[in-house]
Amino acid sequence: MFKIIWDTHQYFFWLLVVSLLCFLLERIFTWRKNQKVLREGIAQDLFFLIFNGHYGGILVASLLYYLFNTINNIFIHFHLQTPETLKLIASSPLWLQFIIYLVLQDFLAWCIHSLLHHIPFLWQFHKLHHSIKELDWIGNFRFHWMEIIIYQSIYYFPLIMLGVNQQVVLWIAITTTLIGHLNHANIKTDYGIFRYIFNSPMFHVWHHNYIQKTKYGVNFGVIFSFWDYLFGTAYYPKNKEQPDQLGFEGIDKFPKSLWQRFFYPMTIKQK
Repeated sequence: MFKIIWDTHQYFFWLLVVSLLCFLLERIFTWRKNQKVLREGIAQDLFFLIFNGHYGGILVASLLYYLFNTINNIFIHFHLQTPETLKLIASSPLWLQFIIYLVLQDFLAWCIHSLLHHIPFLWQFHKLHHSIKELDWIGNFRFHWMEIIIYQSIYYFPLIMLGVNQQVVLWIAITTTLIGHLNHANIKTDYGIFRYIFNSPMFHVWHHNYIQKTKYGVNFGVIFSFWDYLFGTAYYPKNKEQPDQLGFEGIDKFPKSLWQRFFYPMTIKQK
């Protein structure tokens, strides 16, 4: 239990470092010159950065710890091998563990992200992230706490079955945060020929387009863009740099206050 809290504290330190780095990069390589630093909703996004990046992580990690301890006890009761004893890649070099789990986790993230758009119940929670009207690095952490539960619950089993080193898990968390911040940053880049491999600000901005290319959206990748090219969900028009408007249909009716957004959609009557 204390190990979970310690790991979360370590991650929060690097979250602050990565956030400062991306803030400075935005100041140096600003894309939308007329976009203000203290834009509308920046105070709420600061709250989500701290809550989702630290306190939400502790709460969900603690919940999963007790939940999977219960599952382990069930396995033991029936004399079955518990998932965490498999340790499929625990003996592999740390760099190889990093590559294997980074690719696996990002594929799972692509699948989950797609489901958040395809399943109406899950979309209600994901709306908070798409309520962003002006993209910048801090918007990366404007998401509902339910998403932490969904993502971490699905990540957990492969993680413990593979036996990935905790230091590797930290490196991957930092890498995912850095790429996620950059994807939302007000920076004009698509990484050139590497755009077919890595997600980028100029690619991801079309995921936030108000008018979507398809019914359920495009560009679901977090770190890697090649998932979208592989599964036919990539959209990157070369004749236009960015959408005219960000958001989603019905955004004007979406709750504005932090309290309502935090508990949406549980306390908001659906129309």
